[in-house]
Amino acid sequence: MGCIQSITCKARIRRENIVVYDVCATIDQCPTRIEETSPIVLRYKTPYFKASARVVMPPIPRHETWVVGWIQACNQMEFFNTYSDLGIHFKMTSSFHIRAEEIISIMTQLSSWELPDLREGRVKAISDSDGVSYPWYGNTTETVTLVGPTNKISRFSVSMNDNFYPSVTWAVPVSDSNVPLLTRIKRDQSFTTWLVAMNTTTKEKIILQTIKWRMRVDIEVDPLQLLGQRARLVGRTQQEQPRILSRMEPIPPNALVKPNANDAQVLMWRPKRGPPLVVIPPK
Repeated sequence: MGCIQSITCKARIRRENIVVYDVCATIDQCPTRIEETSPIVLRYKTPYFKASARVVMPPIPRHETWVVGWIQACNQMEFFNTYSDLGIHFKMTSSFHIRAEEIISIMTQLSSWELPDLREGRVKAISDSDGVSYPWYGNTTETVTLVGPTNKISRFSVSMNDNFYPSVTWAVPVSDSNVPLLTRIKRDQSFTTWLVAMNTTTKEKIILQTIKWRMRVDIEVDPLQLLGQRARLVGRTQQEQPRILSRMEPIPPNALVKPNANDAQVLMWRPKRGPPLVVIPPK
């Protein structure tokens, strides 16, 4: 009996005892949808990234709690909104001989959503938690909690989805003017998503799956057109599909803790001349 007891005491859940199947990661094959209903902002809605998996957990031999679910981090972000000084158009005469790219360079100024620590290379990734359920992406369909001891296996599914639905001002965000000057929106973000089993008592983490995905948006805007006729999607109409990695990738420590990407991001104004300006600081 002593031998059996000692085996029970040392029993633990190992990665090879957890079965994961039907792992699915997709991005909807529809284009980003542009909404031009507001005279103040342009809105766009990207297709959804969706991930799901079925999991079979072995019995939990101890008084421990395990959570199985999705953790996501942002690895890279470029999000630029370009504004042009249309006044320059009207000052030009036939005596001007300026190439198109030179016109763009002297006219453009932009706002930019940035993650300073990521931009400066101080971190490799930033948590993309909902801001409440750290380190998890969310706490509804995204996670399942198992309380031990249990004497039966547990079968369940976990799923998550993500997309962008931002607002971008037609007018320069640091100006009192309402004149539409927005000419381009470019966004390129990359994420890593992990399926993880975590022992909440010991903080042990078992990575079960790693997924990489990317979302790109490129919208051209003609601010001289009437509302509803200004913006059009350029470049790709469908996103490249996520990659389910054959190897497990470790989770950077800061991707498990505050702040999440929404709280860490800063809206910068980068004018044609002069220093950049913080429009919206991090939370």
